[in-house]
Amino acid sequence: MRVGDALPPLEIEVTRTLIVAGAIASRDYQDVHHDAELARQKGSPDIFMNILTTNGLVGRYITDCFGPGAVLRKVAIRLGAPNYPGDTMVLTGSVEEVAGDTATVRVVGANGIGRHVTGTVTVTLPPGAPGGAS
Repeated sequence: MRVGDALPPLEIEVTRTLIVAGAIASRDYQDVHHDAELARQKGSPDIFMNILTTNGLVGRYITDCFGPGAVLRKVAIRLGAPNYPGDTMVLTGSVEEVAGDTATVRVVGANGIGRHVTGTVTVTLPPGAPGGAS
């Protein structure tokens, strides 16, 4: 693992089920995450993904890349373009900083209308992990 290393992209199909299940799992019962008609009444063209689901998907992306022993130390994300059903979000990342067994990774998740999520994840890798100390 070196500064500038690119992580492989991860494509996530944004389905209605993913959006609703993520909202339920994170106990976010806001109608804009499960009721299309109420979302439209509030000015959105459809339901959209909540930040807690996005946060979980960013974490999954990092652990998919670095292995199940990777420990997320800090996740700092900001939402942009909404994730609507029927779109695909592509997560990409690049290593920004490395200090011993800890790295800071810049993550971007883009969909058909723009950047859905941007931010950084600080991750510690166990010895022997992909990109970790030996």
